Amino acid sequence: MKISATVTLKKDVLDPQGKVVSQTLKNMGYKNIINVRQGKYFQIELNETNKEKAKKIVEEISKKLLTNIVIEDYTINLE
Repeated sequence: MKISATVTLKKDVLDPQGKVVSQTLKNMGYKNIINVRQGKYFQIELNETNKEKAKKIVEEISKKLLTNIVIEDYTINLE
C-alpha cells in the first residue's frame, strides 16, 4: 500500500525559502502570486493491506522522524 505524507511549516513559522520563491515568481511576471509556502513530500510504500493500520504506522513515522512537530504540520493521504 502506498501512502503519502506532506510536511509543511506551521502558519506562524517564518518561511524564508517560500518568500524567495514567491518574490522570484513575481519578478518573472507572475503578479497574481499572493503567497508561497515550501514543504516536504514523502511517498511511503508499506507491506500492509489494512488501511487503518497503514495510516497509523505512517502517522507514527511522521511524528517520530519526518516532522519537527514544534514548527511543522503533516497530512497523510492514502493512495
